[in-house]
Amino acid sequence: MAKIKITQIKSKNGASKRQIANLQGLGLRKMHQTVEVELTPVTNGMLQKVLHLVKVEEI
Repeated sequence: MAKIKITQIKSKNGASKRQIANLQGLGLRKMHQTVEVELTPVTNGMLQKVLHLVKVEEI
């Protein structure tokens, strides 16, 4: 599986509860925090819901 680097670039203020839960599920808790995760169908689905709040880079 491919690994991706996800960085939160926008605030979660004003986001829906579902989007906030997806950010927490991806491991993002603060602005400008970066995490590395495996790209699976589950993480890809979570990522699609918060794509406007994060920056994604392939490793």
